Amino acid sequence: MAGELALAALAILLASLLALVLSHFLPLLLNPKAPRGSFGWPLVGETLRFLAPHASNTLGGFLEDHCARYGRVFKSHLFCTPTVVSCDQDLNHFILQNEERLFQCSYPRPIHGILGKSSMLVVLGEDHKRLRNLALALVTSTKLKPSYLGDIEKIALHVVGSWRQQAAEGNKEDGGVRVVAFCEEARKVLGLSPEEPVTARILEDFLAFMKGLISFPLYIPGTPYAKAVQARERISSTVKGIIEERRSPGSCKKGDFLDVLLSSNELSDEEKVSFVLDSLLGGYETTSLLISMVVYFLGQSADDLDLVKREHDSIRSNKGKEESLTSEDYKKMEYTQHVINEALRCGNIVKFVHRKALKDVRYKEYLIPSGWKVLPVFSAVHLNPSLHGNAQHFQPCRCEGSSQGTSKRFTPFGGGPRLCPGSELAKVEAAFFLHHLVLNYRTYFQTTTDSTGMAAWQRGVFYK
Repeated sequence: MAGELALAALAILLASLLALVLSHFLPLLLNPKAPRGSFGWPLVGETLRFLAPHASNTLGGFLEDHCARYGRVFKSHLFCTPTVVSCDQDLNHFILQNEERLFQCSYPRPIHGILGKSSMLVVLGEDHKRLRNLALALVTSTKLKPSYLGDIEKIALHVVGSWRQQAAEGNKEDGGVRVVAFCEEARKVLGLSPEEPVTARILEDFLAFMKGLISFPLYIPGTPYAKAVQARERISSTVKGIIEERRSPGSCKKGDFLDVLLSSNELSDEEKVSFVLDSLLGGYETTSLLISMVVYFLGQSADDLDLVKREHDSIRSNKGKEESLTSEDYKKMEYTQHVINEALRCGNIVKFVHRKALKDVRYKEYLIPSGWKVLPVFSAVHLNPSLHGNAQHFQPCRCEGSSQGTSKRFTPFGGGPRLCPGSELAKVEAAFFLHHLVLNYRTYFQTTTDSTGMAAWQRGVFYK
């Protein structure tokens, strides 16, 4: 009897393995007109190679190898799904502009466990339009506030001013040098300081959240993905607690983002929690990375740093010492905008997005089969030497006289109906921070490596 059970179990195992192999490779046979490419191993396909860490201003070994072998559009098996990978600017634009007609947002199901089912990043159709319209309304209301630019500048001044005090209290032997972890300091520029206990708790969980978001999505206790799901639950609980506290009788209105969000009757409490997380991801994490990247790249180009400093010296020379920056001042920061755009092109905060073909799509000589995942890779376009000469080098002057902000060659904030609603806010925050940094500090560049082996962008800062 035991032998029969063992044989049955073996037969089931072999059948399962055969089904897995067939389901993996069958799309290759059924879709001979799909782009050339390879599928790799059953189930995991080529996902691990695709996700292998590499410098943000390089394509990485996987894309370099596949583009060389198969061209800029190729097929693969990624995230457990047959996939067409696009490193072509025209196809990327075509995909983004045909959202909900030919293609649809399609992040892997495990990612929903981190982001939540109500996240604007994963919801579809009318739900996405509703949430995005609310995000645009919040951004617009923020920009219309008389204190909007002043609030951004006050926070930037507070952060850079704190370095002077810390440098003054520094060791005499190091000359009062203050070494700054810019990604950490940039988060304070956005008004999120770990000094407040509740904020510190959210930021600690958010760090685990971010590490899991870019990890292999397999829920095993102790893995980054599992920790991210648990962190998301804790953040959700914390935010719900804040919401209840704000709703309690006698609570003071702060007039901040959360008060505006709570006043909306269009969202459920779960959607409001997801909205806060989306705001942290889009308006906090990515913006702090942008500020860090601008400083990182300027630290390697003395000429560009000098040009930025001259521009801000000119702006400040026409203002009183304590006079606040205005929207007119921001418009004068032309070279600063070139620096920010070039940092976005080289740094590639968002490397690619997930889409799915809703039907068979013919594009030029390619057939994208219905149901296949489609990955428009923005970084591959940003770093294409035929589109951007000397593409791996930071050269802000390449942006002069161009309409790069709306170009197919430059999509740091995505495109189509899912274009990031807060892109301009991020640029203003980066520009104002840079204004006070270059006018008040001399700097030198230093790179360290953290416990995970990832490079930490840092700058040594000397107060003038």
